[in-house]
Amino acid sequence: MINEITAHRQEKDEFFKNNPYSPLQPEQQAKFNGLRYFDPNPDLRFELTPEPFVDQAHVQLQTTTGDVKTYMRWGRVKFPVDGQETELTLYFSPGQADFFVPFMDGTSGTETYDAGRYVGAERLPGGKVLLDFNVAYSPYCAYNEPPELAAAAGHEPVTWSCPIPPKENRLKVAIRAGEKKPIGDWVIQDDELHLGQDEE
Repeated sequence: MINEITAHRQEKDEFFKNNPYSPLQPEQQAKFNGLRYFDPNPDLRFELTPEPFVDQAHVQLQTTTGDVKTYMRWGRVKFPVDGQETELTLYFSPGQADFFVPFMDGTSGTETYDAGRYVGAERLPGGKVLLDFNVAYSPYCAYNEPPELAAAAGHEPVTWSCPIPPKENRLKVAIRAGEKKPIGDWVIQDDELHLGQDEE
């Protein structure tokens, strides 16, 4: 597991640094010094049997820019974290292979990005899902372009709009796995939220 996670993180750094489809602008890529992560934790990797909701309603999640995105509220999963029974709601969007799980936890705003993180719940044979917080990641709005970099490049800051985790997915327990809050002069350090484009 550790080798797989390490390889994934190296690939993501390479994508952010050099790929033209990176969420970073060229002036950010020039200063990019790598994403930050918690150490891999096998205790925060779960194979779970989800509980589908009887009423799988379509709901609107507010984004960081005040827009909304629509998802199916599909079901929930329950799992232990540090001895505490914890649960999260799974969201589904047509065309996506995995369930979408936006969440906040006890690290949000300190060790991890203020507006929460995301993790995919991979569908497994037999109706189970894989929920691995070691691959939890910050939304693209965590990487909004600092105004000073944009000004030096002669354009307005490029920013992103990201779904905000709903109240039912805001946990008190700390999930110390996956991506930490980005640090460096390539990102906004006070995590201001600006009007921006949608994260796909």
